[in-house]
This record gives sequence, structure tokens and C-alpha cells, in this order.
Amino acid sequence: MLPHGFEFAGVSCGIKTIPGREDLSLVVCRSGAVAAGVYTTNRVFAAPVALDRERTPSSDIRVVITNSGNANACTGERGLRDAQEMARLAATAVGAGPEQALVMSTGVIGEFLPMDKIAAGIASAGKQLGGDEAAFMAAVRGMMTTDRGPKVAFRTTTVAGRDVRLAGMAKGAGMIGPKMATMLGVITTDAALSPESAQAALAAAVEESFNAISVEGHMSTNDTVLLLAGGAAGGELIGDDLQSFQHALTELCTELAKQIPDDGEGATHLIAIDVRGCGARKDADAIARAIANSALVKTAVHGGDPNWGRIVSAAGYAGVAFDPAQVSLCINGHLLYERGAPAPFDAAAVSQSMKANRETTVVLSVGDGPAACRHWTSDLTVEYVKFNADYHT
Repeated sequence: MLPHGFEFAGVSCGIKTIPGREDLSLVVCRSGAVAAGVYTTNRVFAAPVALDRERTPSSDIRVVITNSGNANACTGERGLRDAQEMARLAATAVGAGPEQALVMSTGVIGEFLPMDKIAAGIASAGKQLGGDEAAFMAAVRGMMTTDRGPKVAFRTTTVAGRDVRLAGMAKGAGMIGPKMATMLGVITTDAALSPESAQAALAAAVEESFNAISVEGHMSTNDTVLLLAGGAAGGELIGDDLQSFQHALTELCTELAKQIPDDGEGATHLIAIDVRGCGARKDADAIARAIANSALVKTAVHGGDPNWGRIVSAAGYAGVAFDPAQVSLCINGHLLYERGAPAPFDAAAVSQSMKANRETTVVLSVGDGPAACRHWTSDLTVEYVKFNADYHT
């Protein structure tokens, strides 16, 4: 299940307020991994993002150190020095150089890292590294903040006659608004890739997955997705073999990404939004984002209300040109709106289908163009408001 050549650890070092909760993790490839990264586009970004951007893509990364409970964001020069020290400590723990380490942090913004606790945690984690599922899951738990449970995905695909394994871990439940979300992700694989092909493959996979999710549309300061390719499967992937790997990577990232809005803080529904018939993908993307980030759409889904007017009007303010007379809309397979006019439907039956299923599907067609896009979001609940009103205090 797990890629060959990697070790994992997760420990509690006292950053989180709940005693015993893992809050620091290591992902290690002692032989060195090709590394690629995709990061938040927020102009306000955390110190670990600044460090990792400078180091990826890379041909030789040995360790990724992650802490949860503290974002190390908006912490100035001290924050950058602390991220660099985290990298140095993690590298030392696994016998690597400081430039062979990447750093991720998540949690409360604007607080300095407790470096004494982190140093002790890294030393402890370095002694607990393992290549089995238990070690992998401990590392996953070390990334979690408000997540209700771990987010993982696995793939094994045959490429050029060889089995290639991929294992992904992610965290995120709130402050989710591409590009990207308050989320961290690490995908490990034993595929052999060049730094250039790894970066291109990850960027393409992220565009279809982590950049197509939201909870409340609030872009974070720390979003990071890393791809580590250790190469133990042998034979650098090129051409059609690289495309086969790309397919598996995109599938894995999509599976991970969907788990984030499905676990949105206070969420009771995962909402899948398909926009079709556009002239270009960017147009479909803009319409899907407008619908996904509409509080009125999200609350309607929460209440099981098939209020098609909220969805159609959201499409209309997305800044995309289309003919309103060509717009049609289905919810959970029920036609509600057809070619610019209401369609007869059983409102009670549609409402029941929304209430009875965790996932609500929205399919909006705006014409006969070739481009389409899918986004995932969560509903908006009273529990979400209560949780975020009390999050920091």
C-alpha cells in the first residue's frame, strides 16, 4: 500500500492544547526524493511557504517536517528564522543537510512557534520513524487541526510494467477557499520523476482537485501541497508512462480534496457542482466558484431547499458571458430549470433527496460549448458559525 523508500512518524510535543494529541510529523526519504510544491496565492503567506517555494522543485529532499496548532504566519523575520531552524533540526535528525528539508505549519495565525517544544518533538519523532501503516497514520494525525478524522488516499498503478505506489495525506476543514485552501498535503510515491515533470504533474493535479474545493471561500496563508518522488520503482517516467502516472496522481488528489469540504466545519452536506457548456474552462471555473461560495446556495442545501433561483443568479454574477435563455439546472438528477424558464418538478421529492443524502449534486448547463468544470463545497450551518466564533478565544 505505501510507497517503497519512505518512513513516517507523528508525535505529541505540546503545541496543541489537548494533551497527547499528535502535533508534529516527519516524512522521510533517506535516499533523497525529487520534490515539487504548489502553494497559496494569498499575498499574505506564512514563513514555511516562503521557505518551501525557494526549495522546490528539487532533486534531493530528504525530510518534510510539519507542525499543527500554530501556523507560523504573520510572524515576520522571527517566523522565517524559526522555519529555517525547523528545517535544520529535522534534517539533523535524519542525517541530512538543512537545505534538504521542507517545512509545513498549520494552526492559529500570528503566534510565534514554541521552538523548545518543536525541537524536543523532532528529536522524539526521529527515533520513532517507521515504514508501516501505523507510522504513516501517526504522521497524518500530526497534521490535523479541526479535522474530524484523518484524510488519506492510496493508489497502485502499473507503469511500464512496474507497480508504482502513491500515498497521500491531507488536512483541512475550515478557511477553505482556493487557490488553495487552509490545507496541507503530502503525496509520496516511489515513481522516478525529474523535478520538472514532478512539478508539472503536481500543478496539473492540483488544478483539478485542491484548487476546486471551498468551504467558506476564505483563502489561507499556509496552503501547501508537496509531491515527493523517491524513485524506488526505477526507470524515470516519460511520455505515455508519465501520462499514466499523471492520471493516477490526479485521481488520488481528487479523492483527498473531496474529503476536505466533506469534513467542512459543521458541514452536513458535500455539494458537487458541475458547470457545462462553456466556451473555455476558465469560464466554467468562474461560474462554479460563484455558486460554491454563495452563502445563500450553501444554506439552501443545508435546509434541503431546491431554491434554483439562488444558483442561477450566482451564475449570472460570475463575470462570464452566456445566454440566459440557454441555462438549464438539475439538482440530484431532477430538472428544475430548462432553457431559461422554470421546469415542473416535485419540490417535496427534490427536498427529500437533498435531506436524505450526504452529497448534493448540482448540474448547470449554460450552452453548448465544449468546456466544463467541477467544484466541491460544503453547506453552511449554525454549527460552523458557532465553531468559528469561538475558534481563537
